[in-house]
Amino acid sequence: MASGILDNSSDSPDESNDSSMEFFVNALHFIEDTATSSAPQTRRYTDRRREIGLDTLLNDWFVQQPKYEDDYFRKKFRMDKTMFLDIVRDIEANFPYFQERYDARGRKSFTAIQKCTSAVRQLATGNAPDEYDEYLCMAARTARETLDYFCDAIIRLYSREYLRRPTSHDVAHIFEAHELRHHMPGMLGSIDCTHVEWSACPRRLRGQYTRARNGTAPDSSFHVNGRDYKRGYYLSDGIYNKWSTLVKAYPYPTDPKEKRFKKLQEAARKDVERAFGVLKGKWKILQRPLRPLTKDKIGKYVHTCIILYNMIIKRDGRAISPVHIMDPPVQLVFDESVYAELIDEEVHHRLRYDLTEHLWAQDLAYLDD
Repeated sequence: MASGILDNSSDSPDESNDSSMEFFVNALHFIEDTATSSAPQTRRYTDRRREIGLDTLLNDWFVQQPKYEDDYFRKKFRMDKTMFLDIVRDIEANFPYFQERYDARGRKSFTAIQKCTSAVRQLATGNAPDEYDEYLCMAARTARETLDYFCDAIIRLYSREYLRRPTSHDVAHIFEAHELRHHMPGMLGSIDCTHVEWSACPRRLRGQYTRARNGTAPDSSFHVNGRDYKRGYYLSDGIYNKWSTLVKAYPYPTDPKEKRFKKLQEAARKDVERAFGVLKGKWKILQRPLRPLTKDKIGKYVHTCIILYNMIIKRDGRAISPVHIMDPPVQLVFDESVYAELIDEEVHHRLRYDLTEHLWAQDLAYLDD
């Protein structure tokens, strides 16, 4: 029989052992030679010619007569050009990472406008970091790093105004806007949620959430149907508890008053669902599975998208409360009675009844068709 690797029947036991020993000795010598090699292990360097990328970017968008018009800029960057340039200037003035630097070889770094363009396009499209390598001449590693620094900068610069908790001034404008649109006094908004998928979510964290336990709230008292209420309310669906600050629709309305209330309540709740849809449509990074390995980075991406969206709304003149007027500072005091007031089911039913009567007394017969 012909000899082969899998056929050692013709070899003697001594010859077979010698062959195996020789194989292992050679393997050990190879490993030692590789580990002790003095040859430098360097990463391959690719000259991406970032200067050419900068020239292309400027000629396309930012020269006096650019290749593309402003309407197309807004479509690609999700904001008008003046807003984008204001953001670039603010970030460049406050964060060294976006300022002009030179590496060890004396080459100029990416400019602030290149880095901000890379970050905004990643947020707007949700594409992988290396998607714009051929256009911006920026490696995937640099693009990922730029997005993280950009989100940090946006949050630090603008969150105090555009991601703020409502003040008393804001609450007054929110009440006015909701009563004008939905005819419901005392309405702060609607409780709903949206799902953001985490592609690298560890199994131990799936289904987890975080919550805050204390804080202060602005004055949100209001009057409806002859009664005074201490706190504004949020609309909710059937899965939520019957609390004093949550207003649910009637599950099986039979009375015409209840039917009218149910129709208005559900229509108002859909506004929040549409808001989530618009947010994800504008910043498509929220539509796709997010790639970061930590929850903190995901939170930064979401907060950055919300801040930028609120900035755009204000620029367009669509903000409910465009002026930020802060409340005077107050001392935190723990009041045990507040929790009992919040979960008071009797107040929940009384508030829904008063709102139902309020809506029935208005000239809204067109809703009964």
